[in-house]
Amino acid sequence: MYCVLRTRSSQCFLTMQSMCIVLLLLSITSGKVSAGLNYGEALTKSLLYFEAQRSGKLPSDQIVEWRGDSAPGDGSDVNIDLSGGYYDAGDNMKFGFPLAFTTTMLAWGSVEMASQFQAHNEHQNVLVALKWATDYLIKAHPEPNVLYGQVGDVKLDHKCWMRPEDMINTSHPRPSYRIDAQHPGADLAGETAAAMAAASLAFAPFDAAYAKTLTSHAKDLFEFGKNHPGVYHDSITNAAGFYSSSGHEDELLWAAAWLHRATGDQMYLDYLTQASNSGGVRFAFSWDDKFVGAQVLAAKLVFEGKVKNEGKMAEYKRMAEQFICNCAQKGYSNVKKTPGGLLWFFSWENLQYTATASFVLSSYSKYLEAAQASVQCPNGVLQASDLLGLARAQVDYILGSNLKSMSYMVGFGTNYPNRPHHRGASIVSIKKDPKLKECSEGWKPWYNTSEPNPNVLVGAIVGGPDMNDVYQDERSDFQHNEPATVTVAPFVGVFAALA
Repeated sequence: MYCVLRTRSSQCFLTMQSMCIVLLLLSITSGKVSAGLNYGEALTKSLLYFEAQRSGKLPSDQIVEWRGDSAPGDGSDVNIDLSGGYYDAGDNMKFGFPLAFTTTMLAWGSVEMASQFQAHNEHQNVLVALKWATDYLIKAHPEPNVLYGQVGDVKLDHKCWMRPEDMINTSHPRPSYRIDAQHPGADLAGETAAAMAAASLAFAPFDAAYAKTLTSHAKDLFEFGKNHPGVYHDSITNAAGFYSSSGHEDELLWAAAWLHRATGDQMYLDYLTQASNSGGVRFAFSWDDKFVGAQVLAAKLVFEGKVKNEGKMAEYKRMAEQFICNCAQKGYSNVKKTPGGLLWFFSWENLQYTATASFVLSSYSKYLEAAQASVQCPNGVLQASDLLGLARAQVDYILGSNLKSMSYMVGFGTNYPNRPHHRGASIVSIKKDPKLKECSEGWKPWYNTSEPNPNVLVGAIVGGPDMNDVYQDERSDFQHNEPATVTVAPFVGVFAALA
């Protein structure tokens, strides 16, 4: 039996059964529990997941001990240090587009739910997770109109089943890809600007100089994207088959909203109010489609009385609330639900969309409560408590209150995925077997076995069940069983809101 204690000043493992019992009792009395589920525990474990995804040289206080240093030479092909950051999902790729969205959502959660993070002694830990991303993004932006948006050749990477640590001693190539004035990507620049601006708000109370650096990068990136339109995968074609973008208007709106919140500059509010495309009513909020996020941030300004509820700002608010109504089954085009009650958006990695919807519901609940307002839907009225209740129902399903009594968070509860599609977790730890594993050596003994992964990827959230609540814990099923940072990052904030 083991448990994890994490404090703002220290992080340690306790293995004595008596101590675990004491801590469990403390967590139950100090953290909110629904259907026997402890949201504080889920919060702690979700942050541990980001330690398992780290690239680069690991710090001395690393808790996830089965991981080691990896990819220290990233960027050497262009003579820039691009080490660090996070691996995207179950592979060893660093994709800038979803990484930036992951960063924005971690930052949004840390800002919006700051008091809840502090109450559960996780505020420092979420900032550590956030800084691991922003430190990398700063390095990836060496010039105002240059942004490195990917490290690794995805086609070569996906031919291999190997630990990230083995890339230190192998000839496995990891090329660096960038956008610039001649090879634009306004979507990537805009999302990274949003990430930097949102993160500046998170760090401002604790490190003003670092926050100022982030804001400076965000401003430059916004101008870069605004002045050089286009989608990034036309420039970084290697990403096109995996994280292609549907457009750049949403990212620039999203970035403008965050820059206005971070700086208060009128020019960013003007960009929002003068935009020709508010996005309309969106079906989902994701790494590719940020319109809902921008709409929600605009609605927050209305609730706070910083702008009038008229014109374009009223339109943003109306669109955000129609999305919320659809999630709550009270709209004109309601989101589907599985028989067990899970919001169902797409067949591929559905839980990433459930994550962002739950985050919107949690945040909007706070806005409604502070403004003593409600949402008027076509088929009913929603109070703040209704929104938080719906978010809680989704989290409860994901943590085990479902037809299969299955937790879709690895390491949470007793019945959770044992074979997530993840290279590092599925191969014996380099700490136990330091012998080099070449590109293809992991397929037969590790990928193709029915045995559980040797390393528990604590806090990871897999893609989830299908639309009929059916799920098979198979390593080969990357459609339903691959965790990704874009799924866990929004849930970090949701867990904090519920804890």
